[in-house]
Order: sequence, then structure tokens, then C-alpha cells
Amino acid sequence: MPCSVPSTGALSASNVVAKRKSGPSTCSAVAPTSTLKDDAGVAGIRSRRPNSRRPCASTTANPAVASADAPSVAPSCDRSVRISPAFHPGAAARAGLTSALLAKNGFTASTKAIEAPRGYAQVVSTQCDWDEITEALGKRFEISLNTYKPFACGIVIHPTIDAATQLRAQGVKADDIERVELRVHPLVLELTGKKEPQDGLQGKFSVYHGFAAGLLFGRAGEGEYADGIVTREDVVALRRKVVATPDDSISEASADVTAVMKDGRKAHVRVEHAIGSVERPMSDGDLEGKFHGLADPVIGKARAAALIAACWNLAAAPDVRALVAAARP
Repeated sequence: MPCSVPSTGALSASNVVAKRKSGPSTCSAVAPTSTLKDDAGVAGIRSRRPNSRRPCASTTANPAVASADAPSVAPSCDRSVRISPAFHPGAAARAGLTSALLAKNGFTASTKAIEAPRGYAQVVSTQCDWDEITEALGKRFEISLNTYKPFACGIVIHPTIDAATQLRAQGVKADDIERVELRVHPLVLELTGKKEPQDGLQGKFSVYHGFAAGLLFGRAGEGEYADGIVTREDVVALRRKVVATPDDSISEASADVTAVMKDGRKAHVRVEHAIGSVERPMSDGDLEGKFHGLADPVIGKARAAALIAACWNLAAAPDVRALVAAARP
């Protein structure tokens, strides 16, 4: 069946987890995922799925967003790459802020908005674990499972990029490579199997480009997904050397990469959990580096540094007015 889950924004203040049982012939969606962009909405309703393979999967309310035009994508999933993911952080933040403001000003709603026959949980799934509403209430916070993405692309590509940067650190050069043997979970190729991306947006849905960026540049930020980089001759040549094979024995969070050199030597890296995951979180220095990479071109390095300092000291600030002012271009 196609993936279709309504937006979670309206209930972003409810720490509710709806468990959905899905077999091999169904697909489930998670909105939001545990990434930086979802901090504002992570407390909303989340569908939990088993690790079984399914024909399509979505990290948003719209299954078209997370799909890629790889041959293995199920017919029920739109294969095109959309621009709408760029709106997700703002939409999540707006929903969270709106919910708080409405509550502050006395707005009310049905006390059974979640569990009523046409309530939110019933719409999301017909099979719910209602104990999730109160289990560990006040003790377990879903936001604590959020992580920060070091790379500007789909989360399933991150282990491959991580492996590529490790190969680069070992001294592996693109010109010395005969081929790259990449083994990943089938879902990785279903979502990001675009072999010949034509622009930066398509590049974000290409595990092939992700590897090339990681090896050539040692990073995969916004700059490495610029149109000119995605179509650059040396980048295209390297990603065409990547031979990706789906492997059910490998976790969605992992990647197994072997670079076979022209002289017969092999360099192997296996990533169980990529940098930026719960198991391997980014350091404060990593976060500051990513922030500078995004903010410096907009407000300058000095102001970005001052803004970082303001963020680290936010808990001691009387309000956020000064911080907001410092963030304006």
C-alpha cells in the first residue's frame, strides 16, 4: 500500500508514539525523523516500524519527498525528487511555536483528539499501543533521541559518506581507484539510488554522489551539493566507479565499503553507526564547524562566532531578543 501519513504539526506538543505493525508488503512512515531539522516537532506522533524491508518508506508526510528514481523503488511510491524538504524545518518550528502560543492564550480542543474514533492516532494507524501515551511520562523524552546531521543529504547516505572520509584519511586517492564495492541495506538504494544526478537537489538523493563527495572533499555540506560540484568531471568519474549492492544483512544505519585499487590493493571500511548518530554524536566542535559553514556566508565569520556564543549561553539569557537580533543578516 502507498505511504500516506498526515502532518504531525498540530499535535507536536503531545509525546505520543503510535506503533504500526507492517509486514513485507506494507510500508510505514515516520514524521519527523531524529535529525536536526526536526527538533521542534520530534515530540509529535511517531510511527514505529520493525526493521523488515518494505517497498517504500518516507520520513515525511509526503512519500514523494523521500523517494528517488531508482529501479527498485516500488510502483506505489513517487520516484521524483521534490524541493519540499527545504520547508520541513520551518514548518516544524512554526507548528511547535503555534501550539505553544495557542495554549498560552487559552485555546482548547477535544480532550479525545488523539484516541477518538476519528482522532489523530486512529488516522495514523489502526493498530496503536495506547500505553505509549503515558509510559515513562515525564521521564522519557523523545527529543533526547534527536541527533544533528553532519552531512547535507538523506540520513541513509551518511554511513557511506563517513566511510568515504575514512578512506580519504587513509590516503586513498580517487585516481588510484579501479572500483568501489559498496554494500548497503536495500532501503538505501530504494531511496537514494540515483546514479546520475543532474543538479544539487538530485545529488542529495544519490548515495553515489555522497561517496564521491566524502572521498574527494572529506565532507558533504551544502557546498558539496552545489550544482557545479555535482556535475564536475572528476566527481562524475568517481561516482561512476561505485558499484552498490543491496544486502539485507546490513543495517540501514551501516555501510560496508571496499576501494579496489588499480594495482590490486584493497582498502576496506565498515561503518556500523555514522558520525552524527545517537551512538556517535557530533562534538561541540563539529557542531560549531557546521554552523560556521552555513552561517558565515550569510552574516560573516565574526558575527557567526558571536551568535554561537549566544546560543551556548542561552540558558542564562533573560530572553531571546538579543539572540534573534544577532541572527538577522
